[in-house]
Amino acid sequence: MNCTLRPARPEDREEIAALICDSLNSWYQAHGGTAIFEGPTGADVFFDVYNRIEPGHCVVAEDFTTGRLAGSCFYHPRPTHVSLGIMNVHPEHFGRGVARALLGFITDFTDRGNYPALRLISSAGNLDSFSLYNRAGFVPRAVFQDMVLAVPPSGLAISVPGMERVRDATPADAAAMMALELAVSGVHRGDDYAFCIANSNGFWRASVYESESGVVEGYMISSGHHALNIVGPGVGLTDEVAAALLLRELDRHRGRSPLFIVPVDHPELVRLAYGWGARNVELHFCQVRGRFQPFQGVVMPTFLLETA
Repeated sequence: MNCTLRPARPEDREEIAALICDSLNSWYQAHGGTAIFEGPTGADVFFDVYNRIEPGHCVVAEDFTTGRLAGSCFYHPRPTHVSLGIMNVHPEHFGRGVARALLGFITDFTDRGNYPALRLISSAGNLDSFSLYNRAGFVPRAVFQDMVLAVPPSGLAISVPGMERVRDATPADAAAMMALELAVSGVHRGDDYAFCIANSNGFWRASVYESESGVVEGYMISSGHHALNIVGPGVGLTDEVAAALLLRELDRHRGRSPLFIVPVDHPELVRLAYGWGARNVELHFCQVRGRFQPFQGVVMPTFLLETA
C-alpha cells in the first residue's frame, strides 16, 4: 500500500466527500445498481455529522506519490463499544490493501482502549467487504432488509395500533432512550440521542413511544437530509411499538422515498411494511467483533448515526 494513515483534518472535508461519492457510486454501478449520490455535495453529510458529534474520529489513507486521499473511515467510540462507520476506498486504489489498513487502525484503537466490541452494519451483497471484516474477526449477528417507501405528498393514510402513544422526543427523553437501548441490545449511546434531538444539523427528527404509565418503550430517529433520507436508528420493545414509531417517522417525509432497515426475524413487521407499499433494495448484516448481547426487542439500525 503506497499510503500513510493519518487523522482527517478540517481541510479534508471536500476531498472526503468526493471520495465517498466516487467509491460508493463506482461500486453500485459496477454491480448493476444506480449511483447513490448525485455529487460530492450530498456525501459531505458524514464529515459534518461526525465533526459535530465526535470531532477527530476519522482516519484517512494519503497516497505518498500524489498527496491525494486513497481511502477514509469514520469511527465512533461509545461507552459499550466502538462503531465502525462508513469506509471508502477510491476506485483507483481498489484491491491495494487500503481498506485492510484502515480497518487495522480501528481494530487497534478498539483493542488499545479495551472496548468490549467493535460493531458495524455491512452490505450482504459486497463479498469483498464481508471477507475483509470476517477475516478480522467480525461475526454476522443479525440480518436486515433495506426497504424504501414512496410517501405521498399528502401523507400516509394509514393507521396502526398505538400511534396515539407516539410523540415528539424532547431533551428530557435522552436518558430513557439510552436505558432502553442498553436493555434491548447492550448498546449505550445516550449522547447520540441528545445530539439528534438538539438537531444542530437541521435535518434530524425523533419520536418516542410512551406507555400509559409514562415509560418510554420505543424511539425512532430519522434524517431528512437531501442525500440521506433514512428512518432510523430505532428501538422498540415489541413489533407494535416499532410499527407505530416507523409509521410516524415515515409520514414526516412526505413526497419523498425514505429508506428504513427492518430485521428479517420480525416477519410481522416486515409484512406490515409490504402492506404499506415498501419494497426491498438491499440486505445488510449487523457484524460484531467481540461481545454481543442478543436483541431483546426490535432493533432498526441505520448508516448515520450507525450501530446495530
